[in-house]
Amino acid sequence: VQLQAFGGGLVQAGGSLRLSCAASGRTFNGYAVGWFRQAPGKEREFVAGIRRYDNIYYADSVKGRFTISRDNAKIAVYLQMDNLKPEDTAVYYCAASNIVRVTTTPVSYTYWGQGTVVTVSS
Repeated sequence: VQLQAFGGGLVQAGGSLRLSCAASGRTFNGYAVGWFRQAPGKEREFVAGIRRYDNIYYADSVKGRFTISRDNAKIAVYLQMDNLKPEDTAVYYCAASNIVRVTTTPVSYTYWGQGTVVTVSS
């Protein structure tokens, strides 16, 4: 499964971006999809994940500001990021795995996209 993440860019603090993650040649049906980010000099961290409508998790740092969703055809997963802060600056990755519930640990995810850069200026 090849994943492609896109939608990053440069935005001022308080602004919004929407990231998209698509899988080539298949849908996300039956897969948990997570968004992770990695800032310079820091470890990769979990941001948000979705498996089903009743299995959605967010990192505490983004709760109330970010929203993860998937389209009905399960061909893409989105991360709507509102009220962005400079500390949200990072490379954002989407990842997927055939697991029954969302997990926050990167090693649990089998497939990874190439990353998209989000820069939030103050």
